[in-house]
Amino acid sequence: MNLEQTRFNMVAQQIRTWNVLDDNVLDLLYKIKREEFIPTENRAMAFVDMEIPLGYGQVMLTPKMEARIVQELHVKKTDKILEVGSGSGYLTALLADQGAHVYSVEIIPELKTFAENNLKAHEITNVTIELGDAARGWPKNEPYDVIVLTASTPALPDAFQESLNPGGRLFAIVGEDPVMEALLITCIAPGKFTTTRLFETSTPPLINALQPTRFTF
Repeated sequence: MNLEQTRFNMVAQQIRTWNVLDDNVLDLLYKIKREEFIPTENRAMAFVDMEIPLGYGQVMLTPKMEARIVQELHVKKTDKILEVGSGSGYLTALLADQGAHVYSVEIIPELKTFAENNLKAHEITNVTIELGDAARGWPKNEPYDVIVLTASTPALPDAFQESLNPGGRLFAIVGEDPVMEALLITCIAPGKFTTTRLFETSTPPLINALQPTRFTF
């Protein structure tokens, strides 16, 4: 397999066609090698438009989703970032390249180690990976300029919005199958937010994700 040709095809056929046109983001996909963050047994799927199993019931988002997230968040070099779910560390690496520091919280110890090893191998040092459950918020290092939930949540906890700096951005996939929406929530002033509905999608939920209130009779 010609890796660079395959990578080019991924960018041209999957990512550009999904409205990812920011040259900084596209350049990043060539700079940080996606296949090097994937478990060895699944590395052949690195450029395929699918979620890749990471073990422990977790998956790596599709390439176009990762690129779209980075583009929509408009990450700046001064941004302090919270990532909920470290996974393989690949999206962490993309965010770290664009921002000041990433605090990434992973609930599964083995994936925390996997992500840490991947980031270390790529000499990415502006990341702190913490073991814990951030499905309903992570106030430890707040406030944040950017927050990314890397898996879906049936209901979005208010704690995430409350952890944003003015001007801060939150990406979350909210809902349950068959209807989930990717949302970009921006803090325009203390306690005031705007919501942009980006696209419909479907991805597994965070472990211990907040459930919506259900009425019973």
